[in-house]
Amino acid sequence: MIAKSLKALLWLLGCSLGTASLVQADFSGIVVSVLDGDTIEVLHGGTAERIRLQGIDCPEKGQAFGQRAKQATSDLAFGKRVNIVTHGLDKYGRTIGNVIMSGGRKLNYELVRQGWCWWYRKYEPDNTELAQLEADARKAKTGLWVDPHPIPPWEWRHRIR
Repeated sequence: MIAKSLKALLWLLGCSLGTASLVQADFSGIVVSVLDGDTIEVLHGGTAERIRLQGIDCPEKGQAFGQRAKQATSDLAFGKRVNIVTHGLDKYGRTIGNVIMSGGRKLNYELVRQGWCWWYRKYEPDNTELAQLEADARKAKTGLWVDPHPIPPWEWRHRIR
């Protein structure tokens, strides 16, 4: 009986907030900082938790389109309540996650759709949705894809080391 009541409560919560994806979130909070295109900080438990967006790689700050990718992330998420579905920690101790915005849209996917980042094949090799979003952005020459030969951030990082 308790399990059935809890399930009903979670369903109602998801419906009342406009998206069932809230039920699956590990935590939610306000985006308080955008460090670059693929890294944000979300207020969680009274502290800012650093979130590395899963499955994408945006240009670095000093790289072509790096500031524009950061601005796109800020425009979409800064100051807004988001839900985080976590996928562990990266080698720098950042939480890896999908960031769910109002209406159930994923920030990670929206940035690829708008052409501000690459689908990070190394970490999401089977993600056909990100693959398609990147292909569509490339074809439309959206965002960084206006450049005929953009340098992927993993290559750019390797060149500057």
